[in-house]
This record gives sequence, structure tokens and C-alpha cells, in this order.
Amino acid sequence: MSTRLSDYDYDLPRELIAQRPPERREGARMMVLRRAEQTIEHYQFCQLKTFTQPSDLLVLNNTRVLPARRFSDDGTIEFLFVERLGPKRWKCLIKPGRKMRVGATAKIDNVTLRIDEVTPDGERVLILDEELDVYAQGLMPLPPYIKRLSDDEDAARYQTVFANAGGAIAAPTAGLHFTREILSETPHTFVTLHVGPGTFLPVRSENIAEHLMHAERFSISPEAANKINSAHRIIAVGTTTVRTLESARRVDGKVQAQEAASNLFIYPPYRFRAVDVLLTNFHLPRSTLLMLVSAFAGREFLLGAYEEAIRERYRFYSYGDCMLIL
Repeated sequence: MSTRLSDYDYDLPRELIAQRPPERREGARMMVLRRAEQTIEHYQFCQLKTFTQPSDLLVLNNTRVLPARRFSDDGTIEFLFVERLGPKRWKCLIKPGRKMRVGATAKIDNVTLRIDEVTPDGERVLILDEELDVYAQGLMPLPPYIKRLSDDEDAARYQTVFANAGGAIAAPTAGLHFTREILSETPHTFVTLHVGPGTFLPVRSENIAEHLMHAERFSISPEAANKINSAHRIIAVGTTTVRTLESARRVDGKVQAQEAASNLFIYPPYRFRAVDVLLTNFHLPRSTLLMLVSAFAGREFLLGAYEEAIRERYRFYSYGDCMLIL
């Protein structure tokens, strides 16, 4: 198993990056990877039930994406409000960062924001001169590979149908494919992990083992833990669900109800103890998400599947197609 960053790379034609969601949530294609047989098959997501058993349990992340993207009143500065640190104090990502060094100011809704601190990862800590509802006129924080501003369609589609725990700045994208009807076909439960910027921080070290994940808050209710621990097979929907379950597992493999934070970085040769099957979208090269899925499927097998997905013109990333890894 490789820990070299360059071994988690691939070339993707730009036109395969999905810029819009499919016409219907369930309309995505689904590549099925069988790890034991090392085979690849092609289906539609609406055929998911074909691969489930009555004793399976789908586990999904019910975090809700906040409309956290704002622009300064003069339109020159973009803010992504990541976390409220206290009264009139926020952590943000800002573009362009070079304009917003310590002491710099800008206005949103005529409220002055001053840069108080720049973190080692480039985040800004802001002090506001009065309280501001940052979400009131906010846009959905679409990822940067979607080359447009969010619109009314994104307000609905960059959100799962089961989202109810506000706190994320990015969607748990594997869950975007589900309709309420498809979800009702298989026993399921929910956990919560609020997706933050740490999930998407680039890995800068050639030795990926040196990369440090930012902690993200998660919670598992006693009811969810009981269902998870009683299930024959756990189907994790998305990498954030995997990180939640693996962070909460005990030595005996059982998942413990809790509210905590996780900085778990999963990469080969990680040994999974809480997850049996993974449903996930396609991920960026050199990303921690690709490394997690490589640990689950096997790096060479997974990258071979990505090559086939490119040949077959699958749609990639947040609004793209998905894969089911058995």
C-alpha cells in the first residue's frame, strides 16, 4: 500500500466535471465494484435495492448545508462563513486572501468586518462591529470546480432530502441521489457530521501519512447506535458517514452513541471495522476522500475503476455519478 501522494493522482477531462445536478435525483449512473471478484459493472442508482438485503442498514449523514457564501457590499471580496466562534466573531475562508490581511476591513449589509487573525491554513478570524445574520442573504457554497454562482435550483438540489441538522459548508454528496421513495425501500438510520473545510484541505506532503485532518463535529444518537450495532451489514452512504462510524467504533467493533469531533484520516492500509459496503461519488485526485475510498476498495482497483469511468463518460464530483463498493 502506497503512502506517496503522487500515487493518488489521475487525469480527468474537464468536461466530465458535472456543473449541474441530473434532471432527477435518482437519475445518476452507478458503477458497482466487487472487491472480492475485482469486477466492475454498470447500473443506474435507482437499482440500488438490487444490491441490498433485508438485514442491511443504510447509514446516512443528515447534516444540512448552510447558505454560508456572502460577498462584500462592493462585490470585491468573497466570504465563506465556516464557524461562529462567539459573539460577533467568526472563522471564514476569504477570496482573494491577499486583500484581507490582519487589520483589513470590509462590509456586508453595512456591517464592518475586521480581520483579527490569519490561521496557518489561511482561514481568517473576523470581528464584526455588530451582530449579523450571515445566512440571511447567503448563497449555497458550491465547490470551486463548479464554475458558477449558486441559484434557486442549487438551494434544493445541493441538499439531501433528509437534511435536518444545520452546520455544514459542503453537502454529503453521496446522499444527494436519494429520494424519499428510494430511502423507504431499505432500513436506514442517520448520523451527523458537519462537513467543514478540513475535508477538502489539499494534501501538501508527498508522504500522505504526514497530513493532519481538521476536526469536524459529529453525533450518533443512542437509537442510531442500537440500529447500527444490530444490523447484519452496514452500507455507509458517503465518506463522511464512514469517518463518523469509524471514529465512533470501540475495540469490539461496536459503535458508541456520542457527540464528539473527529480528525480521523483514513488511507491505505486502514482496517475498517464499522463499514461493510460503501456508496460514494467520484472524488478529486490527490484528495483525502480518494485516499479513504482507496483504503476501502484497494488503490489499484479503484484507480482502474476511475479509468473505466472516464472511458465510459461518467459524470464526476458533487453533482456527478456514484459507485457502490461491495
